[in-house]
Formats: sequence, structure tokens, C-alpha cells
Amino acid sequence: MKKLIIILLAAVVAVSAGFSAFAQDNPSAAKMTAYYFHGSVRCITCTNMEKYSREAIETNFQDTIASGKLEFKAVNVEEGGNEHFVDDYQLYTKALILSLVKDGKEIKSKNLDQIWQLSRDKEKFFEYVTGEINEFMKDAP
Repeated sequence: MKKLIIILLAAVVAVSAGFSAFAQDNPSAAKMTAYYFHGSVRCITCTNMEKYSREAIETNFQDTIASGKLEFKAVNVEEGGNEHFVDDYQLYTKALILSLVKDGKEIKSKNLDQIWQLSRDKEKFFEYVTGEINEFMKDAP
């Protein structure tokens, strides 16, 4: 009986991994990226905003991340090749941007511009980021 349970659990894990790999390898599938954009010089508030953003997303969207439908990326816009993000998203400071890509093209994006005002209240920061992502995903195909 114990072997049967282990075999069944292994099968569930294998199937789940297969679905996750499919979502990640299927370029026509819609995928959302939460970008935290920063520069080379970073203050404590900027570092905390990245930390809070990552933690809120990884804590509240584990299944969506595992499925390959959501990812978090911290990007230094001052590093070579990343400068285009400044123009793409009209960045003027550190920012958390949600981007939805389908068929290799961005179909919508949103700047979560209240992160600065909420940067000193972790609980409200988490609520804001989580709520905005949930709302953003409602329109995802």
C-alpha cells in the first residue's frame, strides 16, 4: 500500500511538472511578468520595495508561478541591454510593472505606482500588489 501511494504521488508530480513545462514552452500561451525596475545605486527603501514585491508575489501566487503563467524579474535598467525598458514603460524612478505577453507580444502593462506610498507598510504593500495582480489577471486570456 505504501508503494502504491508513493507511485501515485510520483505520477502526480510528473504530470504537474509536464503541465508546467508545457506552459513555459508554449509561446502562444499568455504569460505575465512582474518587473521590478531599479538602477545601480539603491537606497534601503528601493531594496525593500524589491524584497516586498518578490515576497508578495512568491507567497500569494505560488501555483501561478509553478504553472509558468507568472514570473518575477528584478531588472537593473542601467545594465547593458536593459535601457530600452526606460522608454518602453516611461520609467523615471524605481517601479513595479506588470506585463502581459501573448504570442510573443505585450498586450497590456500596468505601473503599480503606489508602491512608493506603501513602502513603509509591508502589510498594505502586500495587499496592494496582490490585489493589483489579481485584477490584472482577470483580463488575461
